[in-house]
Amino acid sequence: MFTTETRIGVCGAGAMGAGIAQVASRAGHKVIVLDRDDDALTSARAAVEKGAGALLKRGKINEEEAQAIAGRMQWSLHVADMAQCGLVIEAIVENMDVKTSLFKALEQVTGDNTVLATNTSSLSVTSLASGLERPAHFLGLHFFNPAPIMKLVEVISGAETDAGIASGALKLMQDWGKVAVAARDVPGFIVNRVARPYYGEGWRAFEDGAADAATIDFLYRDLAGFRMGPLELGDLIGHDINTAAAKSIFEAYEGRTRFTPSLAQRKLVAAGHLGRKSGRGVYDYSEGGERSAPLVSKPATNSNIGKIFLGAKAPAMKTVLENAGFAYEVQQDVPAGFAKLENTIVGFTDGRSSGALARELNNPVALIDWMRDPASTSALAFSASCDEARQSGMQLAAVCGMNTIELKDRPGLVVFRTLCQLANCAADAIGDQVTDADSVDRAMMNGVNYPFGPMAWAREFGFNAVVHALDAIADETNDMMYRPSEVLRNLTRSAL
Repeated sequence: MFTTETRIGVCGAGAMGAGIAQVASRAGHKVIVLDRDDDALTSARAAVEKGAGALLKRGKINEEEAQAIAGRMQWSLHVADMAQCGLVIEAIVENMDVKTSLFKALEQVTGDNTVLATNTSSLSVTSLASGLERPAHFLGLHFFNPAPIMKLVEVISGAETDAGIASGALKLMQDWGKVAVAARDVPGFIVNRVARPYYGEGWRAFEDGAADAATIDFLYRDLAGFRMGPLELGDLIGHDINTAAAKSIFEAYEGRTRFTPSLAQRKLVAAGHLGRKSGRGVYDYSEGGERSAPLVSKPATNSNIGKIFLGAKAPAMKTVLENAGFAYEVQQDVPAGFAKLENTIVGFTDGRSSGALARELNNPVALIDWMRDPASTSALAFSASCDEARQSGMQLAAVCGMNTIELKDRPGLVVFRTLCQLANCAADAIGDQVTDADSVDRAMMNGVNYPFGPMAWAREFGFNAVVHALDAIADETNDMMYRPSEVLRNLTRSAL
């Protein structure tokens, strides 16, 4: 359907439009960029040349290829110049009326076989196509910014999109070197829908007083390997944009609680503290402003804790102790999955809070937040049911040669609770037939740079354990949004 001979049109000469145009030209297509502002076209031309220069400097292309990228591009102020394009991608303002008006104008000048695509991140593809003469030739191609660097493209089929056209567009994006995933037309598509708990749980931990902002962001980076924590990422994106996205998805799903926007984030927006672009958000970016450091304590000097006893089925605790070179003994009276240090039961959180587990076991309890790799994690984050358990948690960190972060006791702690809810939201998307599990994982890893896919994480951790953790969090918080997706429950049953 699409070949390198297909002429590509790009409407909108902003950062996204210029980036898409560069990607298409680098793939060998002749490209026409349309905008109503000549200055915008001039800026876009400079951006493409700069982008090609950056590729040349990094050795990704040679001098001839850099010149060819610019040589294959045309710049226009007139819609009629899109007449010979086989694919036109729109990347203009996120306004339904403005976009619809453009697509109607494009239909009047392009051929019957021309495919029109929107790069919208929030509007319905089906709604955008509803007023067109050829809705079967319309779909969504959602690139992520910056388009030349970010790998993911969500290929979204509207209610009337021709299946063959969607398939052809998926292949074209792959030919352009992108990780292309097919998605159904639902609010947020894949990434903006599944990612909501990352921000939501980060804010909820902050609102609950689990730790201060800098420490919360540190946890996501150090324990799980995310590039940025949710609060600092919100500062980068802009809290007005992030809040609007949360509100849009929440309202589109008629108040589904998993998408509840953060009250604390809305207060920041109301105060004009939008993040980096305003000079202040969660953190202070003004000249001379200071950013607080995470509250991380150095290892305790006294780590003489005697023997550690390990219960059955405790591979995570076993890994931690063996990485530290610390001897342990297996003892049957220690609860499965946990270890016993002095009088304290110690282990990774399973969704219950330390206090709840202490009451159940009639023992002091210290619970550790999830770690992707104990050998490379610098800090052990834990909550404790009492001061005796707190001392045991600090001693364990000392044995492991790790710094300590003391968290307020709450169900699921911070990182683990977020990962469980990300898996929950991903399973919802699968259940709603947005896409499949593999596509969810590829989308999250390539669209927002997650260190692992949420469904792959849940599978490795154990669907049954994730379901039990979510139920425990829901029971203790009395919040239905943590109840496991039916897809997760079914995966648990099929794994038995």
